[in-house]
Amino acid sequence: MPIVVRIDVELAKRKMSVGEFAERVGLTPANVAVLKNGRAKAVRFSTLEAMCRVLDCQPGDLLEWIEEETP
Repeated sequence: MPIVVRIDVELAKRKMSVGEFAERVGLTPANVAVLKNGRAKAVRFSTLEAMCRVLDCQPGDLLEWIEEETP
């Protein structure tokens, strides 16, 4: 998938645990894991807004587009 989620990078910068992040955003730790591992098919804007608010960052800090190589 060409969209990479960089939540782990932002959490590490802030020395914040997944559990604390999940609680502050209003997600379960399992749903945070789904996002971190790139298994999510969609993210609600309200969830993205909450993540940015908690991490004091921009959406582009959490999501990155990487072009897929064609064989």
